[in-house]
Amino acid sequence: MAIDVPKTPYSGKVKEIKLGKGDKALTIGGESSYPFYLFEGTMPNKPKIAMEVWDSTPEEWAPAAVEPFADVINDPVAWAKKCVQVYGAEMIALQLVSTDPNGQNRGADEAAAVVKKVADAIDVPLIVWGVANHEKDTLTLTKVAEVCQDKRLILGPVEEKDYKKIAAAAIGYKHTVVASTPIDINLAKQLNILLGNLGVADDMVVVDPTVSGIGYGLEYCYSVMERMRMAGLVQQDEKLQFPIICNLAKEAWKGKEVHQPDDTSNMGNARNRGILMEAMSALTLLLAGGDVIIMRHPEAIKLVKEMVADLTAA
Repeated sequence: MAIDVPKTPYSGKVKEIKLGKGDKALTIGGESSYPFYLFEGTMPNKPKIAMEVWDSTPEEWAPAAVEPFADVINDPVAWAKKCVQVYGAEMIALQLVSTDPNGQNRGADEAAAVVKKVADAIDVPLIVWGVANHEKDTLTLTKVAEVCQDKRLILGPVEEKDYKKIAAAAIGYKHTVVASTPIDINLAKQLNILLGNLGVADDMVVVDPTVSGIGYGLEYCYSVMERMRMAGLVQQDEKLQFPIICNLAKEAWKGKEVHQPDDTSNMGNARNRGILMEAMSALTLLLAGGDVIIMRHPEAIKLVKEMVADLTAA
């Protein structure tokens, strides 16, 4: 006797968006079912992983995170090239840490010059991430958009208090924007509406719901992302059908657990601990609906790619 397996009917679909340009451009989104529910729908584009690069030398990273990049960590251009050429990065996420007004406070022109050098040195899509300071990000990201007008960058975070100028620059110079809101589905929808009203096309928007790592609020992030996917796929909410990007690396590696040495309590090898915490956090976010995950350690990335391959195997 044949058994009919009950399936969820989906009336919506995640929008497909092209990132970058040329032969190495990537397409994300396009899902017609919940994440990895291949028995109910399709997932035409596997989730992508962007390797993180900083525009200044990290001073408080755990030794395990520094190790793979020790020879290039003082040079963001060499660092980005190593990620692509040695570790096979399909995307790069350049964190403009040096522009933080509470830190080095590097000027917009100088930061944009660094971005241009990195963009010229690689042939994969480039994410450029500011410091979530509205005034500084507006100055920096608009300048970056201008200097790199032919590069099809992904610029973020773009928030409600600074979206007008940054998004206008993105429209003018043909970049994608990262719509960023603080773990709230209603705020995420509202910002998407505002961007649309400003004239940002649907194929120029990816959503950053704000995420965290295991042990630091991951379950709440998961719930918000899950609700976004439910609204977009089942409830026909077109303003919540955008691909999701998760800026995970800095969250996964800032917890106290990854900084505690081997001889602390019963937590095992510190290096393995950090790698596993990042990998487990990333996989959880993928299961919640993430389309792009920003990660740091090559071995954590390898683990996640293996799991994605298993989950999407025919």
